[in-house]
Amino acid sequence: MEDSGSGHRQLHFVLLPWLGTSHTIPMIDIGRMLAERGVAVTVVMTPANAARLSPTISHIADSGLAIRFVTLPFPSAEAGLPEGCESFDSLPSFDMVPNLYYASKLLRHPLEVLLRDLTVAPSCIVSGMFYSWTPAVARELGVPCFIFHGFGAFALFCMHNLYCYKPHESVSSPTEPFAIPDLPFPFEITRQRLPIQFQLLPRFMEMCEEGREGELAMDGIIVNSFDELEPGYAARLAVASGKEVRPIGPVSLFCRGSSDMAARGQKPSVEASRCMQWLDSMKPRSVVYVSFGSLARFAPAQLMELGHGLLASRRPFIWVINGAESLSEEVEQWLQEKLEIKEVDSRCLLIRGWAPQVMILSHPAVGGFMTHSGWNSTLESASAGVPVASWPLFADQFINQKLIVDVLGIGVAVGVDTSVELKQAPEDGASVTRDEVAEAIERLMGGGEEGEERRRKAKELAEEARKAVAKCGSSYDNLTLLIESVAQKAKKN
Repeated sequence: MEDSGSGHRQLHFVLLPWLGTSHTIPMIDIGRMLAERGVAVTVVMTPANAARLSPTISHIADSGLAIRFVTLPFPSAEAGLPEGCESFDSLPSFDMVPNLYYASKLLRHPLEVLLRDLTVAPSCIVSGMFYSWTPAVARELGVPCFIFHGFGAFALFCMHNLYCYKPHESVSSPTEPFAIPDLPFPFEITRQRLPIQFQLLPRFMEMCEEGREGELAMDGIIVNSFDELEPGYAARLAVASGKEVRPIGPVSLFCRGSSDMAARGQKPSVEASRCMQWLDSMKPRSVVYVSFGSLARFAPAQLMELGHGLLASRRPFIWVINGAESLSEEVEQWLQEKLEIKEVDSRCLLIRGWAPQVMILSHPAVGGFMTHSGWNSTLESASAGVPVASWPLFADQFINQKLIVDVLGIGVAVGVDTSVELKQAPEDGASVTRDEVAEAIERLMGGGEEGEERRRKAKELAEEARKAVAKCGSSYDNLTLLIESVAQKAKKN
């Protein structure tokens, strides 16, 4: 397949990431990939989200790529949100999700003004999920509009089947199991473990219904994945949806070298050099990396039970805790007494806040990843060849666990069967005990022949990921096809 190359410098992609760090970072990666292929890119953000990702934006500005970042004022006060609250991960409560959605709808007019004033007219809009109005804006401009959910192809195909067959509506309770239809293997799940769109919660129905209408109006779907990781599922989704589906990932592999990895995302709360120094002191494949993403909140009892389990595993670990500013006094005291040892050769490195995850997972000392199985983390661990212990919490994470553990065979399940509400930790109790944590880590890091087989499969997938994004790889070619399809439509206009 021919490289799109500099012949498409006249093309201009406008990227509008959904309001959350886990959506914005891969969307910026996509922008960089397009710019490397000679496409002009504009990334539209809000002021607070741009400020949080200033290390990434500054790094790209120094690269000389044809990407510019513009901000639209965010109507926090008008939507009843605290000032500066402009994303899912900054919401004080899950109950304010409808407020955030309402605010996102108010971005339509400012975006239309921006698009009309651009020196180079847009050739394509790539929209984050829940911007249900972007296809209409694209139609007015006569350009195609693609959606980027941030989910994998397997999860998107499962969700498509849920929309079509509605098995989740036929069960009598949120905890009653049912099968997702039209899959090549049995997959039972409960409504309570599904993404918010399928939980039938009245306060989110308007948002979910409008979001689905927007999805149906899109011209195509961009997926941060690669065909070898989810064989056949992008093709199944394309046939079922009638849309162009382009897996172009793993986009995190666009980070080349330590400076690129360290600059991806927010400013790390622990310097990347300190992480590397600590990891360099450890034996190969000996370290467990523990992180549950930017949205997870554990009850104090669960947080401490997790910590006890990590210590009981008697393996070195890096533990990332987000939301550290809201930890209880009891948890703070426990962390300081049990874990916050400053010596480089200590068995624990505690990171409060943002961590350079891609860099950490890429280090040869890391042998396993305890994760919530969010798609970014799933893809980044697979790209690094690191097997996982899956502890899903909400959204697409229980669906991803099925892929990781049962289909791909690169992980073990911690054993969680109940989701938690986004950003809402229960007041007390621990659903996973310290013994279960330690046992999951032992299966992940040891595991005899089964463990070696998981590691072998993970390493094979890492190699396939590298091939996918290299020239003539499946994701490279999919990006070429995406650019060429937009170029053909631009010629007709």
